[in-house]
Amino acid sequence: MTPQKQYWLMKSEPDEFSIKDLEKKRIEPWTGVRNYMARFHMRAMHVDDAVLFHHSSVDPPGVAGLARVVRTGVIDEKQFQKRGKYYDPRATRDKPIWDCVEVEYVATFPYFVSMDRMRAEPALANMLVLKRGMRLSVQPVTEAEYNAVVALGNTPPPPPPEVTTDDRRREAHRSRVRK
Repeated sequence: MTPQKQYWLMKSEPDEFSIKDLEKKRIEPWTGVRNYMARFHMRAMHVDDAVLFHHSSVDPPGVAGLARVVRTGVIDEKQFQKRGKYYDPRATRDKPIWDCVEVEYVATFPYFVSMDRMRAEPALANMLVLKRGMRLSVQPVTEAEYNAVVALGNTPPPPPPEVTTDDRRREAHRSRVRK
């Protein structure tokens, strides 16, 4: 019996590995995860699970596109690279500590879905990534949350609110009061 499809959000710093990098490589192991809960989530993944590819540590952070899991139980080779930042001296070839999944590029969103845009979407009110202090790099999302983010990624964001003369006056007054 085929396992039920699951949905995930996986974070990556785009200066290390971005959705554009995945688009070029097509398939890549999701290496470098060194959190036991994130590893637990990767071990729960199945082939064909859907992934929201999240860019973190950028301004603004948010979801840039989609990937899918194509292989599970992959040994994270970075744990053996002695000069690498993901080296783990406890790991051996006979008893590796860190494993991962391979993901395949699916799509880049026409419209980047920033965290602020996700926060403004009522359907995403309970999404883990939006919870204060939630820094986990691999986390589950519901099918409804996944679909809501996909819809946002395919819809132009609303225009920013117009700044009125009254808004400018209030801001100028606030800045004078702070000084």
